[in-house]
Amino acid sequence: MKYGTLYIIATPIGNSDDITIRAIKTLKEVRVISCEDTRVTSKLCNIHNIECKGKLISYHEHNAYKMLPKIIDKLKGGTDVGFVSDAGTPLISDPGFKLVKKAIQDNIPVKSIPGPSALTAAISISGISTDQFNFYGFLPKKKAQRLKKIRTISALDASVIIFESSKRVAATLSEIYTILGNRNISRVREITKIHEENIHGSIASVLDNIKN
Repeated sequence: MKYGTLYIIATPIGNSDDITIRAIKTLKEVRVISCEDTRVTSKLCNIHNIECKGKLISYHEHNAYKMLPKIIDKLKGGTDVGFVSDAGTPLISDPGFKLVKKAIQDNIPVKSIPGPSALTAAISISGISTDQFNFYGFLPKKKAQRLKKIRTISALDASVIIFESSKRVAATLSEIYTILGNRNISRVREITKIHEENIHGSIASVLDNIKN
């Protein structure tokens, strides 16, 4: 039996109009859509008139060990599967790589349906050199591990991109300031949304902006 194809599909990071024509077409055609939160993906499908009833299955870091073999079985049975995250391009700071890795190991076709990415969108408006850059995703939650990671950044001769929640961004910037000094940064948040904000300047000035 011919294996199904695993489609890695990028979805909007805030503005629902940013979905691609090809993404809509693929989401309509696949028989199964694997997603982080079925409520989020169902809402997106409804906006774009994509019939998803009975097609959505949840796959996230807490159930990946259980759902991964089930998705692989569907693919081996000839079913095409679309894989999406709640927002943006899958596999960037989410558990999807385990599924893709297993699919590749089992000779299951994997195809990209490219589109929005918070990472590349933020870089494009940062005003910071992108000839070379390192992406660290979310820093560790444990302080000792987080500080160790920040210290490794100090030796890099390249731009660095970090994801951080709005609740922790001030504390994280303070730690970076203590270890790396008052470097120039760009803080991008709510990208593509109504309250999109992009602040440029030294760490100290960005911290003042956040606190005020």
